[in-house]
Amino acid sequence: MQEVPAIFSPRIEKVTLGAPGRLLALLISATCLSIMITAARLQPSPTGLGTHIQLGLESCPFFRQTGLPCPSCGMTTSFAWFARGNILASLYIQPMGALLAFLTVVTFWGGVYAAATGRPVYQLVSVGPTRYYFPGLFAWAIIAWAWKIFIHLHGIDGWRV
Repeated sequence: MQEVPAIFSPRIEKVTLGAPGRLLALLISATCLSIMITAARLQPSPTGLGTHIQLGLESCPFFRQTGLPCPSCGMTTSFAWFARGNILASLYIQPMGALLAFLTVVTFWGGVYAAATGRPVYQLVSVGPTRYYFPGLFAWAIIAWAWKIFIHLHGIDGWRV
């Protein structure tokens, strides 16, 4: 039997995070948690826009100038609905916001896992074909913006309870 050259052998060593890595994972997790807690404390705007004003931010200058929502219009409202567990409202108001809220929750749990176990979570991200992540995310953002403009122009923007 022929011996396999070392270049083709997979690494057997176990990768673990040290204390700085675990603290960073905990910090990332805490940041994601604070984002979702803030979103849960906001009252989602029934118009689908303007929830961010509760945070002391100004209204959208793009919307004021053009009368059309910008790519991020509705994100805070979408996060607020997602944090309340109304995923359908979150998707309807701003699909990109719903995706980002979902990724925030996933990142929170990934940070908790990495901090508690010392195992890195980067291997989970590399499960799929990573070359498609950015183009897919960009396409989703464009589709979400087109959706937001569509519902705004047709007067069906917003979610009423």
